[in-house]
Amino acid sequence: MSVTVRLCWAMQSGKCCERSQISWVGRPGEMFVGLLACGDDSTPEQWPEEVWREDVALMREVDVNLVSAGNFSWAWLESREGSFDFGWLDRVIESVQANGIRIALGTLTVVPPAWFSRGRPEVLPVNREGVCWEFGWRGAIWHSSPACREAAVRITTALGERYGSAPAVAKWLRNNEYGVQVPECCCETFAAHFRRWLAEGYTTRKAVNGPWTLVFWGEAYGDWKEIQPPRATPTVCASSQRLDFARFAGDSTLANGRRERELLRELSSGTPVTTNFMVSPTQCDSIGHWCRGREVDAVTHEHYAVAEDDRNHIGLPKAADLARSAGGGRLRLLLEHAVSGVNWQPRNFAKTPGEMARNGLAAHVAPDSGGAMFFQWRAPRFGAEEFRSAMLPHAGTDSRIWQEVVELGAHVRALAPVLDARTAADSQDLDAHECAEGYHAGLFDRHLTVNFSPPDADADAGAGAGAQVPLIRQGTELPTAERADGPFAVPAGAVREVRLDD
Repeated sequence: MSVTVRLCWAMQSGKCCERSQISWVGRPGEMFVGLLACGDDSTPEQWPEEVWREDVALMREVDVNLVSAGNFSWAWLESREGSFDFGWLDRVIESVQANGIRIALGTLTVVPPAWFSRGRPEVLPVNREGVCWEFGWRGAIWHSSPACREAAVRITTALGERYGSAPAVAKWLRNNEYGVQVPECCCETFAAHFRRWLAEGYTTRKAVNGPWTLVFWGEAYGDWKEIQPPRATPTVCASSQRLDFARFAGDSTLANGRRERELLRELSSGTPVTTNFMVSPTQCDSIGHWCRGREVDAVTHEHYAVAEDDRNHIGLPKAADLARSAGGGRLRLLLEHAVSGVNWQPRNFAKTPGEMARNGLAAHVAPDSGGAMFFQWRAPRFGAEEFRSAMLPHAGTDSRIWQEVVELGAHVRALAPVLDARTAADSQDLDAHECAEGYHAGLFDRHLTVNFSPPDADADAGAGAGAQVPLIRQGTELPTAERADGPFAVPAGAVREVRLDD
């Protein structure tokens, strides 16, 4: 078969360092993570304060040392415009700090309050069919609207001024899962921004006609004002126009995060700023992983195994490899994964005994993750994720899940001496989306660790001098696979023995 992507394969190696803290590349600050934290998020606003005290005591029992909070709390912190109530958040931070736990504090900007959407209806997103999505559920907000950007600056500034020097704040979490909810809007305001963005990249308004192949069906534009977002059409929309609009929306989302990051850097001394990545070649493709990797002080990411997939364990190292590659090899942090089953997949199975430890320890902490955090700490009483697993399940501490959480805490505490271990690869591969998952599975079956690289990477940059790895280039013919695992199975004959220099 003809290979359509360039791949390099490399073995895994790691070195133990003497430091017991994570040094976040790009910023002078350090964040102690340890090897177990509950995460994203602890949702204290959903519970009475007496439950907070119980939670902190139980967190100490399982060696939790980092919690994340605040992502969905804007309405509690600013009940009306300009009126801030920090009291409850102050008490949360004081409580965890008194118990040796630090906090990853969200900037709240993912879900503005109802009063904001009601007073500024222009922030409500419009889809391709011209339907305006109303407030009432997560994600019904157009974050790139001028009004939303202004409000995000206000709330981020308020948080930075109050907690920028708080010793309990280990890192800032900007927004939540950038690009997952509503990265695009087809309203007139976003259309005008789109035209300005196009004008910066194309010399004239007619220059888009060629790259967008608009001579087909007589769709050419003669004036900037004629260009609109790729709204609903009777037949297919020009694919290149659709691609440019997606690029523009991605740039807008990155600009939103950059604005929050710079504010927090100004208002806090060295505290790392990051966000949670959705790491999969086919997940959250509205923003490139490498673009986002350059925008954060460290890559923190989430990963959820596909329960119904018979080989879902392959997705674990794939997520780890992609997160490591997007961060340029920096130490990463698994910020979010499931203790057991979730509630939003087509089939939601409970994890088998030992599967949680395998997913968190073997697949993420062992290679190079600075910890294994979970969504979520306490199973909620209501809402869309009421029946989603948590470190503290509905069944309480008299449950298998809780006992496995306790055991996991003991295991990872013992791993503290190798906290700074890294996965080193001598070369890189090229991510080709739909092909990458299949190739990665084949390489995994050969016990090889893979680096991903962006499509515009230097073709020869990955191998390096003296790298003892085979390089598959475009058009290379692979021999017939010895095992029939689909078109991307890697034959044993195509992989020679790989030994890295000590």
